[in-house]
Amino acid sequence: MTLAVRVIPCLDVAAGRVVKGVNFLDLRDAGDPVELARTYYEQGADEITFLDVTATVDERETMYDVVRATAEQVFIPLTVGGGVRTSDDVARLQANGADKVGVNSAAIARPDLLGEIADRFGAQALVLSLDVKKRGAGWIVTTHGGRTETDIDALDWAREAIERGAGELLVNSIDADGTKRGFDLELIAAMREVSGVPVIASGGAGAVDDFAPAIAAGADAVLAASVFHNGELTVGDVKRALDEAGVITR
Repeated sequence: MTLAVRVIPCLDVAAGRVVKGVNFLDLRDAGDPVELARTYYEQGADEITFLDVTATVDERETMYDVVRATAEQVFIPLTVGGGVRTSDDVARLQANGADKVGVNSAAIARPDLLGEIADRFGAQALVLSLDVKKRGAGWIVTTHGGRTETDIDALDWAREAIERGAGELLVNSIDADGTKRGFDLELIAAMREVSGVPVIASGGAGAVDDFAPAIAAGADAVLAASVFHNGELTVGDVKRALDEAGVITR
């Protein structure tokens, strides 16, 4: 059975506002997260992903408010990432309306976190977020929103995380992020080979024709931010382009 491809707008949230940059730098304001989420829901988005890019304690409180307000108006799955360090954080996000959580830096620092979350909430609630950079012939994972490089091979880490209970991989190419030159197809294909769980492609979408190649390379879902926030494309535009390319969407 072929599962329908999902189109997922991503909202990077800082201090209660949506922000957007290039290669994770030069962040600028892109609007109110609840309003944007509702707009994308009305356009036919399959899911919404929130990434809390300044997840200190005060901003985390703000984020709970954003998630709760969104969940009251938007009736599709919400994934929230940023600052999730314990299974209790997951419980609190779910209590405020999140369906899934994304973990990245905290899982790299303490891989047991993945099993703790999966055991308590199920693999379907756990998304491993990978901020990936090219290095030599392969890729490494980065932490702290792409600012800190590790020596961890991205494909090895993806394999390990799935074994520990990750139910989805959100694969974000730092090299492509915000550049609008298309997804990193080589990276997507490599992740597809090692992953038995859904792969969400992120980073680089700039035009309506960028999405179908990501699916052809092996992605189960496509995620984008600035092309939606700037009004260059709607979710409907992307779905029509995928339909025309023979890709089944929801």
